This record gives sequence, structure tokens and C-alpha cells, in this order.
Amino acid sequence: MTAESNRFFPNTRSRLLRLVSLLVMVLFISACGYHFAGSAANRIAPGQSLWVAFIRNETDYVTAQTTLRRALLEEGQALRGLHPASSAETAALRVTGNLRSIVSSQVSYSSQDQVKQFRLTVEVELELFRKGETVPVWKGTLQAFQEYPANSNDLALQRSSEQAALVAASQILAQKFLMAVEQVY
Repeated sequence: MTAESNRFFPNTRSRLLRLVSLLVMVLFISACGYHFAGSAANRIAPGQSLWVAFIRNETDYVTAQTTLRRALLEEGQALRGLHPASSAETAALRVTGNLRSIVSSQVSYSSQDQVKQFRLTVEVELELFRKGETVPVWKGTLQAFQEYPANSNDLALQRSSEQAALVAASQILAQKFLMAVEQVY
């Protein structure tokens, strides 16, 4: 550059050097192996069939495994476009599980020292298998809770609130399960 051009563009060389340095740094960082956790291999493709096997129940809630199974199928359909398989043999994906515990505990009390609200906590072990595979794609323990109002005057209403809390907690578990499967590296 001539002295006259430096007079009109005094920082051209330093700007060009900064621009090249920035470009080199961006290219270097992008080649370092950083990637999104939910890669294409981990994604659950829409249109696949899902079979949720009978979930073993270690609790006193006799309908809990049916509620959880229904939530897994419904959330799989709603969130990932999976449809229920007619049998375990025809399913592209198969879920097995063990309902470990369901605990109902008091959360809040009224001014008369009566229970005002309960919390239902559900813990389940789940495994996901692809068709023909014996090693699970994902295996883990999940936990979810839902609060529900107490009703000491009407036991049927109390039981109905508890059942609604079980349905809500099961939906949360199903959502957590689908997210956990796709976040596996």
C-alpha cells in the first residue's frame, strides 16, 4: 500500500488481519467435534410402531401399570408420531418396564392442621429396544410427581383426585422418557 492509501484507510491491514483470525477461529471450533446431543441416530422417527409391554407393578396401585402404558402410547403418538403396534413382534420399538414405587405424601396443611394437599410421586424403570435387538437403546429410572387436593369429607372424590394425579404423573414420565431417549449420546 502506498502512503496515500494509508492516509485514507489507516486500519485496513489490522482489520483484514482480525477478519482472517476470526474466520480461522470459527473454522477451528467447528471442526473440534462439537455436535448436538440429539443426533439423527437417536431421534425417534415418526411413523414407527411402538409396543409397550406389560409393565411389572411393585406397588399397591392395581391400575397404575395400565395408566402408565396408556400414557406412553398416547405421548408417543402426540409428541413423536408413533402408532401402537399390534404385537411385540411387529413393533419397530418396544418398551419394557418396572413400576418401582408410588408414594403419596402430605404437602400442605390448613390453619386447622388438616391436610390440604397431597403429592403423588411415581418412580419407574424403563427400557427401549429396537426391533430384533437384545441390548436396550435406552435404560434408566425416571421419576415424576403431581400434586392433588385433599378431601376428607368425600373419600370417593379423594380417590378420584388421586387417580387424576396418577394420570398426570404418568404423562410427565412418558414425556421425560421420550426426551431422555433422544438425548442419549
